[in-house]
Amino acid sequence: MSFRITGLSPVPFQRYFGLPDAELASLGIRRVVVDEAPGFPDRIEMREAAVGETVLLLNHTSPPADTPYRASHAMFVRESASRRYDAIDQVSDVMRRRLLSLRAFDADATMVDADTVEGSEMEGLIERLLANPATCYIHAHNDPRS
Repeated sequence: MSFRITGLSPVPFQRYFGLPDAELASLGIRRVVVDEAPGFPDRIEMREAAVGETVLLLNHTSPPADTPYRASHAMFVRESASRRYDAIDQVSDVMRRRLLSLRAFDADATMVDADTVEGSEMEGLIERLLANPATCYIHAHNDPRS
């Protein structure tokens, strides 16, 4: 079974790139200089930010639909990220090395299944979740400890 993994679009985040720290703080966003790698997974290009790069730590809501399953949490985006990761039947290295929660949603943004998996073994879980005819898409969430 074929699958496609995409990062987030950079467009909604670009307005924050280069803003002064005080302005970011007034929006609840923090600029962080990466001091170790791995540890700062960029959600746009789906790669680890390198030591010395800047990332923005901000809140993100998903799914965007008005549903009881809508949730928000902190995530990183590289301040210079410009190309959304988009690959068919390929899992990015940033996902491979983490414990992930995969959540399957139907057309109404209702969760129909979910499970955790080591990123190195996620293809099997993707296949199982996509085998459910109600599944329209899957969200992947990093375990915060990985």
